[in-house]
Amino acid sequence: MEYFKKIKLKDGRECVLRNGTEKDAEPVLAVFRLTHEQTDFLLTYADENSFTAESEAKYLKERTESENEVEIIADINGSIAGMAGIDLYGKQEKIRHRAEFGISIDRAYWGLGIGRALTEACIECAGKAGYRQLELFVVADNIKAIRLYESVGFVEFARNPRGHRLRSGQWQELLSMRLELD
Repeated sequence: MEYFKKIKLKDGRECVLRNGTEKDAEPVLAVFRLTHEQTDFLLTYADENSFTAESEAKYLKERTESENEVEIIADINGSIAGMAGIDLYGKQEKIRHRAEFGISIDRAYWGLGIGRALTEACIECAGKAGYRQLELFVVADNIKAIRLYESVGFVEFARNPRGHRLRSGQWQELLSMRLELD
């Protein structure tokens, strides 16, 4: 699914929201690793990433060519500040109306409006793809993200008090949130 939009950030800079291309594979991987080092709010640790530049290039190409999945990057003057995407929840008839949403942003760019812009772009793409529900998981301690998701219409529908287990042995509670698109 193709996407392109220019936005103005809170600090006045221009940011381009666009599909990641095969040429973006290495910088996308670098930002993926960086964002997963910067916070425990994401699904994996940075050292658990087994992607290669080749596999990432293939992934980005497939998402651009897909009719119902997308990976959007936030590009500021040629630097990738973050990315977000939607993925089909499953191909089975009973669940193919659902899509999963994921997002990560380099901490250096937090607070500029990129998270909201990427979230809204993915909601737009999910609607165009014909999904009827967009879903996400968020760590309960990630208050800023939860506020953002609620502000665009997501509602909590479940909690898992042992959703993530950190290497320290601590548990992170996960909230399941959904946005009805119809």
